[in-house]
Amino acid sequence: MDKGKLKMDNCQLSTVNSQLRKNYKQTEMGIIPEDWDMKKLDSISSSVASGKSDTKPSNGIYPIYGSTGIIGLSNKFDYEGEKILVARVGANAGTVNWVTGKYCVSDNTLMVQLKNDVCFLYAVFFMRLCNLNKLVFGSGQPLITGSQLKQLPIPLPLNKAEQAAIATALSDADALISSLEKLIAKKRNIKQGAMQQLLTGKKRLPGFEKKKGCKQTEVGIIPSDWVIKKIGECLLKNPDYGINAAAVPYNEGLPVYLRITDIKEDGKYSKKNIVSVNNISSASYYLQEGDLVFARTGASVGKTYLFDPKDGKLVFAGFLIRVKANDKVLLPDYLKYFTQTKQYWNWIEANSMRTGQPGINGNEYKELIIPLPPTKAEQTAIAQVLSDMDAEIEALEKKLEKYKMIKQGMMRELLTGKTRLV
Repeated sequence: MDKGKLKMDNCQLSTVNSQLRKNYKQTEMGIIPEDWDMKKLDSISSSVASGKSDTKPSNGIYPIYGSTGIIGLSNKFDYEGEKILVARVGANAGTVNWVTGKYCVSDNTLMVQLKNDVCFLYAVFFMRLCNLNKLVFGSGQPLITGSQLKQLPIPLPLNKAEQAAIATALSDADALISSLEKLIAKKRNIKQGAMQQLLTGKKRLPGFEKKKGCKQTEVGIIPSDWVIKKIGECLLKNPDYGINAAAVPYNEGLPVYLRITDIKEDGKYSKKNIVSVNNISSASYYLQEGDLVFARTGASVGKTYLFDPKDGKLVFAGFLIRVKANDKVLLPDYLKYFTQTKQYWNWIEANSMRTGQPGINGNEYKELIIPLPPTKAEQTAIAQVLSDMDAEIEALEKKLEKYKMIKQGMMRELLTGKTRLV
C-alpha cells in the first residue's frame, strides 16, 4: 500500500468543505451534500435473502460463512461473486462482512446482492458505520430481518467515481490497520518463542553461562547450573484467597474490585467494566507491589496477573489466589513470565481436571515446579528482555487503537459527505 495516499497520523484529507458547506440539505440521516441522494438499500440491491447452504462441514475447499465468519468448508459451493453478509440471528446479529469468489452461506446470515451502478465497498463501509445491531429485536433470540435491512437509508454520491474514491480511502485505512495487526501478532509470536527459550535455559543471555552442559530434570532438560524449585519454596508466606464478596457498581468512594474477568488473556488488567466492592474487610485484601494472583477455578483457571501500581489500588476477589514471591529467590516478574509459557499451561491442564468445574487450589499451586537460573541477576536480565518486548507490543497496540479511532472518524466524515475528496 502506498502510505503516501493515507497519512493517518494527521488524517490529512483533501477537502472542499469551504466551498460546499452552503450546498447541503437535511435528510432523515442528517445533513448531506445537495448533489448526493438518499436511497433505501432495497433500491440499490437486486436481492436481500437468507443463505440456504448446508452447514455440515466436509473435506472441501469452499468456505461456509455463518454469522461469525467462516464456520467450515464444503466440497460444493452454492453462491459466487461479491455479496454483503449480515448476521441475521443471535449475539452477532447485525455484524457486516463481505465475500467474493465461490462459497456457501448459512441460513442465519442475510446476503445482499448490489446492483452494478453502486460501488460495492462503499455500501459495505456505510453498513458497518450504521451499527446494524440497533435494528435487532426480540426478547429471546436477537433477530434482524431482510425486510428491515431493505429499508436501511443510505446517503449516496450520484457519481460512482466519488463512491469509489471514498471506498479506496477507507480500504487504505483498513490495509494499514491490518498490516499493524499482523505486525503485533508477529511480535507476540517472537515473544512467546523468546519465553520458551529463555525461561528454560535453552538460550542464555550473554555473560551468564558459567558452566557448560545440561541436565535432565522432572521438568525437562535445563542448564547444568540451573535449579528447579517448587513455587511454595519461593514464597514469603502461604498463598491466600481473595475476599468473598459481591461486586457492586463502580463508586469512587469504594475500592476497585479485581475479578477473574478483569484479567485479560495476556495477563494485563482490563478497565472495561470497572466495579467496586463494599465490604468492611476490604482493606485486608489490597494487592501490593510484587503480588501475583492466580485464577483458581472455571474456564480461566491458571490465568495470572502481576499487580502494577499504575493500575491503582485493587482488592482481589475470592476466585483468585495471591502469592508473594521472595525476591531473593524468585523475582515476581520472572514468575509472571513463566506463567505465560507452554510448560506452565501444560501443568495447568494436567492439574486442573475435576469431575465438575476445573480448578486448582492454593496448596496445589505451591507444587508448581519452576526452573531457575543460579543468580538473581540472570532472572532480572531475562525479565528485562521480555519486559522490553511487552513495551514494544503495547506501543504498537496503542498505535493500532489510534488508527482504528481515526478510521472511524474518517468513515463518519466521508460516508456522510461532511468531508469531500478532491
